[in-house]
Amino acid sequence: MSKTGYYTHPMCMKHEMGEGHPECPERLSAIQDRLLISGVDIGLTAIEASEAPLADIELAHDRMYIASLRGLSDQLVEDMAAGGPAYGHLDSDTHINSYTWKAALASAGAAVAATDAVISGELANAFCAIRPPGHHASRSHASGFCFFNNVAIAAKYALERHGLKRVAVVDFDVHHGNGTEDILSGDERVLMVSFFQHPFYPHSGTEHPAFNMLNIPVPAYTKGMEVRELIETHWVPRLEEFKPEMIFISAGFDAHREDDMGQMGLTEQDYSWITYRIREIAARHAQGRIVSCLEGGYDLSALSRSVEAHVRVLADI
Repeated sequence: MSKTGYYTHPMCMKHEMGEGHPECPERLSAIQDRLLISGVDIGLTAIEASEAPLADIELAHDRMYIASLRGLSDQLVEDMAAGGPAYGHLDSDTHINSYTWKAALASAGAAVAATDAVISGELANAFCAIRPPGHHASRSHASGFCFFNNVAIAAKYALERHGLKRVAVVDFDVHHGNGTEDILSGDERVLMVSFFQHPFYPHSGTEHPAFNMLNIPVPAYTKGMEVRELIETHWVPRLEEFKPEMIFISAGFDAHREDDMGQMGLTEQDYSWITYRIREIAARHAQGRIVSCLEGGYDLSALSRSVEAHVRVLADI
């Protein structure tokens, strides 16, 4: 078995939020096609995720929120059977269809299963090609295309179910991971490091973050070399001092210079470099243990090339 797992689930392709929505099933198709054409898929262990138990989702989300999301899903299916609408609207850009509930369970399940496999030593690390994404989902509500916070669930799972003492979350999406911060803020067992375009959606991350949050807001048009310098100056010392026993990545690729959802200037080479630096820290302190989960990235070509670069470094190919 190869050392890098590639987790996904067919249900992740069935969730969609309407024609023209940027967070679309084609994102996963583009990634899978790119890994196949490039030959990177040969170096990965492909694993179909199973649904996360609700008890594990409750590590990061309020029980009432989970129940309300399930209720909305059930009601939507019932309404559709009676000729009603195909979508339910949680906010202006976050919608559910009849498959969203199952897709969200499968996405969280991928992150949890990858955590199990990496901690057990079955895999060295893993990439979860999953959607819906997660890092805008807070403890008690959905937003920003996100329903369950896959990375926060996995981080809490590693702490609570496996007894790890310190885990790190690295978020390099162009948008601030406000949901992850909401769930993990103030937990001394967790260090979260991130950069994000500011001012920008979700307009958070700069107001008195907790001691375990290292948020680096950057202006629009910030390029890769500037980001690399910030990582070396700020992220690396904090991560080295913290000595995480496992690293979770919110892998958003919408800071790419070709992605119109943001205005930053990263390239595939920058994502390779960032991943390499994370791997070095994981090798020193975490027995190499990394679980990476897909977040943003909406230009299909830039997304697929960036994921290839990211996974190449994870799998050392």
